[in-house]
Amino acid sequence: MAATMQVEIVGAEKSIFSGTAEFVVVRAEKGELGILPRHAPMITRLEPGAVRVENKDGSDRKSFFVSGGMIEILPDGVTVLADTVLRAEDLDEKSAQEAKDRAKQILSDPSRKMGPDYAQARTALVEASAQIRMIQRIRKEVR
Repeated sequence: MAATMQVEIVGAEKSIFSGTAEFVVVRAEKGELGILPRHAPMITRLEPGAVRVENKDGSDRKSFFVSGGMIEILPDGVTVLADTVLRAEDLDEKSAQEAKDRAKQILSDPSRKMGPDYAQARTALVEASAQIRMIQRIRKEVR
């Protein structure tokens, strides 16, 4: 039997996943990180993007979108803490594209460079772009 680890994915409002897995992939601040059971302990920041929880053979794969956050890795478990967590099937490409377009519009307005809208728009652009990339990746995997 393959080794497993406990995985918890928690958003600001509720826990979205709790279960076991043989492999977890996240987008950390220094790049993509693959986690197997008995991984060395660490804590790092997450970039907006996908969190994949799966068996090594890929027979049971779950994907989630996180807006960023933190991950704690212990030899027997992984905990993801994020402000926003969505199941992959709950992502809406049209809404993400609209958010991306709104953010680009704000960022292209020179009069807003010093306002709070500018920082929020930069964050929204990064998150919306990550959601769109995730949706496109999932679409390719299904084919």
